[in-house]
Amino acid sequence: MNNQDKLYQHAKFAGLEFNTRRHFLKECRTGIGMMALGSLLDSCNIFSDKSDASSLSNPLAPKAPHFQGKAKSVIFLHMAGAPSQLELFDYKPELQKMDGLDCPDSFIQGKKFAFIRGVPKLLGPQAQFKQYGESGIWLSDNLPHFTKVIDDVTVLKAVHTDQFNHAPAQLLMHTGTARLGRPSMGAWATYGLGSENDNLPGFVVLTSGGKNPDAGKSVWGSGFLPSVYQGVHCRSEGDPVLFLKDPNGFDRDMRKSSIEAINKVNELSYQEYKDPEILSRISQYEMAFKMQVAVPDVMTIADEPAYIHEMYGTSQGESSFANNALLARKLVEKGVRFVQLFDWGWDSHGTGPGEALDKGFIDKSHKTDKVITALLMDLKQRGLLEDTLVVWGGEFGRTPMQENRDGKQNMFKGRDHHSDAFSMWMAGGGIKGGFSYGETDPIGYNAIDGKVSVYDIQATVLNQLGFDHEQLTYQFQGRPFRLTDVFGKVINPIIA
Repeated sequence: MNNQDKLYQHAKFAGLEFNTRRHFLKECRTGIGMMALGSLLDSCNIFSDKSDASSLSNPLAPKAPHFQGKAKSVIFLHMAGAPSQLELFDYKPELQKMDGLDCPDSFIQGKKFAFIRGVPKLLGPQAQFKQYGESGIWLSDNLPHFTKVIDDVTVLKAVHTDQFNHAPAQLLMHTGTARLGRPSMGAWATYGLGSENDNLPGFVVLTSGGKNPDAGKSVWGSGFLPSVYQGVHCRSEGDPVLFLKDPNGFDRDMRKSSIEAINKVNELSYQEYKDPEILSRISQYEMAFKMQVAVPDVMTIADEPAYIHEMYGTSQGESSFANNALLARKLVEKGVRFVQLFDWGWDSHGTGPGEALDKGFIDKSHKTDKVITALLMDLKQRGLLEDTLVVWGGEFGRTPMQENRDGKQNMFKGRDHHSDAFSMWMAGGGIKGGFSYGETDPIGYNAIDGKVSVYDIQATVLNQLGFDHEQLTYQFQGRPFRLTDVFGKVINPIIA
């Protein structure tokens, strides 16, 4: 065999070798590993069904839900710090009879509490209760105005969570996990539905009480979803959004030209890298430009008539829960999909007068009672309540026992954190009115009927928006993630 034939045979053999399984497994180990890694790091989600041309070019464009939802928007009123259900909604006359007695061992054996140590004393309700409305729902005298709208509300008396510290419990309530890094409920809603207003964000956050929630801004973050879906934190005092105004000497035409130039560069980057986050950046630049005109108009309460200001108890130019509630109505009226209100200051341990159930808690309840009642009445009179779901609650509840921090009874009357049973309520958006669901034991320690979890709350919110919570997913790290993870059931008995 001459040299030419040998070269031919060698080339033929080499070609055949490239097509063998042995060569594939031996020589392509790195390639297989990179394929697996690419699947695990699939946060960009380039090939997801959601990443069609329309959603990529305008991620906040209105989208169709899985089915026709009864709610178009959500207002979630979170009372950060966890209000006591035993002084608001869960009437326990038996607990009043047992006031001052040692807590039975069966309730505290093997249980973990944030601050209670040893054997605490039972603490009777620090409020008077009566039945109100055609529904005859029990309410405390801490909510004198809420009695007017109780027949529009479903009270959930047997909610439970698995977290008893503020930050993890807030994260679980709003992101479906007690750990950082997951998208918030509002982010999921705007990811699934988009926004009905091209000039405003789909998800707006308003805070009051002087501080942000303990879990920080993660409770309105976008997690692994594109950042365009995160909540936009607006203010009811001063500029609604920081740094929204143009600098001195920079007119609107110059701003438009600069954004167009930046976005041309971003578009070239997207063509090269195909990273959807670049499209989010483009969308956010365009949204910020539109917000410069739209936000000052919608984020002012100066144009509201006097009777509305009286109804809510607003104070123009101040940062307050009342102002935020009125802004929430205006935002859903303009087509904003999800409005999240956080009101800080509901912790009632009894370590001082501000945390005392017979002082600070009463003041806090009275300040919000009129506002929330006005919000529901205002939505109803404008025909907005039927397609706006309003949710109220904290991150957990309060113990039937008086807190005895480090084994010593606190100076003021207060309750420790309690995860086994607390109250929330929903109104509008296809939820029954004048309905009470769930029941706790005679002292309000455990749920004994109609027990629902935080995941069930989330599943029900998504259901009212038109989503099967098990199907609203996003591919990340090699598997589809959802708000409720592997838990949650829709609370069907409360749906009208």
